[in-house]
Amino acid sequence: MFLIIGYVIILAAALGTYAVHGSLLALWVPTEYIAIIGLVIGYFVASNDIKIIKGTIAAVPGILKGSKFTKAFYIDTLAMLFEILGKVRKEGLMSIEGDVENPDASPIFSKYPNLVHDHHIMEFVTDYLRMMVGGNLNTVEIESLMDVELESHHHEAAEPGHVVSAIAGAAPAFGIVVAVMGVVNVMGSVGSPPAVLGKMIGGALVGTFLGILLAYGIVEPIAKLLEQKAHEGATIYKCIKMVLLASMSGYAPQVAIEFGRKALDAGVRPSFRELEEELKARKGK
Repeated sequence: MFLIIGYVIILAAALGTYAVHGSLLALWVPTEYIAIIGLVIGYFVASNDIKIIKGTIAAVPGILKGSKFTKAFYIDTLAMLFEILGKVRKEGLMSIEGDVENPDASPIFSKYPNLVHDHHIMEFVTDYLRMMVGGNLNTVEIESLMDVELESHHHEAAEPGHVVSAIAGAAPAFGIVVAVMGVVNVMGSVGSPPAVLGKMIGGALVGTFLGILLAYGIVEPIAKLLEQKAHEGATIYKCIKMVLLASMSGYAPQVAIEFGRKALDAGVRPSFRELEEELKARKGK
C-alpha cells in the first residue's frame, strides 16, 4: 500500500510540477520507453541465472503484502517452543520423536498452523530437535552449524533485493545510452527546421529523464522493500536459534524462551509480562 502511495507522490512531484510550465505530451516518446524497458529487462536476464531470475520474480509480489512477522506471530513461535521444550522437560527427549518426525500430526505443532505451513521454519525447528533426540550435543558445534545454515538461508533471501538494487544502479546509464542514440539521430537531421530539431532533442533527453526516474523513483524502492523483507525473515530464525541453544545448555523452558524474546526487534517483541500472561492463558485452555 505504501509503495503505491509513494509512487503516486513521486509521479505527482515529477510530472505535476513539469505540467505547470510544460506539455506532458512532450514526454510521451514511445520508442524511448520501449528502449529503456528492453535494456533493463535484458540486463536482468543477462546478469542472473535462471534460479535467481525465478526467485526475484517470485519475491517481488510479496512487497505488496503485509508482513506476517507480527508480535502475535512471534508469541505463537515462543509458545510453541515453550510447549515442546516443556514436554521434553517432563517426559524426556524421546517423547517428542513423533512430533519431530510428523509435525502435521503433532498435537503440539498442529496448534500453530501459521508456523506448520511455513516449510522453512518447521524444517529448521525439527532438524535441531531431531539432533537433540539423537544424542549428546556439543552446544558450540551446534551453534556453529546453525550459523552456517542461517548464513546460507539469509544470503538466498537477500538475493532478490541485491538483484533489483543492481538494476536500479544500471537504469541511469541505460537512460544515457538511449539519450545518446537520440542525439545521434538528431545529428543526422541537422538540416531540418529548428522546431523539428528542438522536438527531436527534447525526445532524446526523455531517455535520460526516464532512466533516472525509473532508477530512483520506481526500482530502488522495490529493492529497499525486498531488503526489509529479507531482514524480517531472518529474525524468526535468530529467535528460534537462541531458544534451542539455551535449552541445549540446560536452561528451563521458561528461561530458554526469554533468550528468544530478547533476540526480537523492539517493534515486534512482546514484553515479559505479555508473554507470561499469554502462556498462562494457553496453558489453561
